[in-house]
Amino acid sequence: MSPDPKMTGWPDRRLIDLLGTRHPIIQAPMAGATSNDLVIEAMAGGAMGSLPCGMMTPDEVSTAVSVIRQRSDAPLNLNFFCHHLPPSPDTQRWEAALKRFYTEWEIAEGGPPPPIRAPFDAAMAAATLAAAPNVASFHYGLPDESLIAPLRAAGIGILASATTVAEARALAARGCDAIVAQGYEAGGHRGWFLSHDRDSQVGTMALVPQIVDAVDCPVIAAGGIADARGIAAAMMLGAAGVQIGTAYLLTPECPIAAPYRHSLTSKDREETVLTNLFSGGIARGIRNRLINALGPVSPDAPPFPHASAAIAPLRRAAEAAGKGDFTPLWAGQAAALVRAAGARQLTEELAAGALALIGRIRA
Repeated sequence: MSPDPKMTGWPDRRLIDLLGTRHPIIQAPMAGATSNDLVIEAMAGGAMGSLPCGMMTPDEVSTAVSVIRQRSDAPLNLNFFCHHLPPSPDTQRWEAALKRFYTEWEIAEGGPPPPIRAPFDAAMAAATLAAAPNVASFHYGLPDESLIAPLRAAGIGILASATTVAEARALAARGCDAIVAQGYEAGGHRGWFLSHDRDSQVGTMALVPQIVDAVDCPVIAAGGIADARGIAAAMMLGAAGVQIGTAYLLTPECPIAAPYRHSLTSKDREETVLTNLFSGGIARGIRNRLINALGPVSPDAPPFPHASAAIAPLRRAAEAAGKGDFTPLWAGQAAALVRAAGARQLTEELAAGALALIGRIRA
């Protein structure tokens, strides 16, 4: 796909050229908060659309890609987790911590467990190769080279998230085509893989220029970017593009539950915290009743991704009653900047606004 001549104002075109998009914007893959329509409309606006595949089977990925490709041939990213799945842990302490809520909601049995977040494996690698996306991106490092070498050979770009400069160097040494610099402000799960020390995590403004200086490939800024000002600032820091998630949560194409959507329009959105209560992994979201009751981080929560099984029935019951007490309200620290708009319109306005600001800065 040839670049749009109107987009010549971007100060760094490496990501545009790599992705084949009109704008250096990636719609972030948000498991549970992304629909095929959201991906398609973000792509229509000129961004790279991202399909989160970590909670899908290979067949479900193939079906979703087929649906998307029936409506768009724009650049597409398939995103995967590549964590090491721990054995089923002892959950007695976690279940005891949640017992009072089960009693309150009169839940006697847990019901069907939610889909487990599975790591990228040979079956998913085969499905990805058949789906032929433009890009495959990874969270929690990179899979074994044997799994991604066939993707590279097929011309599929490889992206991964780094939360520290050390992680960025490690990803660059593995041959990533671009690196997502995930700042401390970012919503959802931390993509860390070398250290799980929260004190090691760096804010976007400090992280991006350091990673830009440390690696040769394009750097994609993520975290705390929800408007044109954030995009322009990231580009001035040396980023070749941005990945945006929270800003898409109020689009009509986003399939989140009503309580989640309400939290993004209330004063609650001004306070987000890092928590392990909903999956066992550290992730940023808006405070709710569960976080206030147990504290953001509990030693009783089983390791990622097993904590979610016991939360699922509470979440179902509360959401059916119109409450987000047990819903993971993933959002970044810029949630207060989010506004309602269609995904296509939002993407176009973000790009146009950023270009105007960049032009003013460079003038």
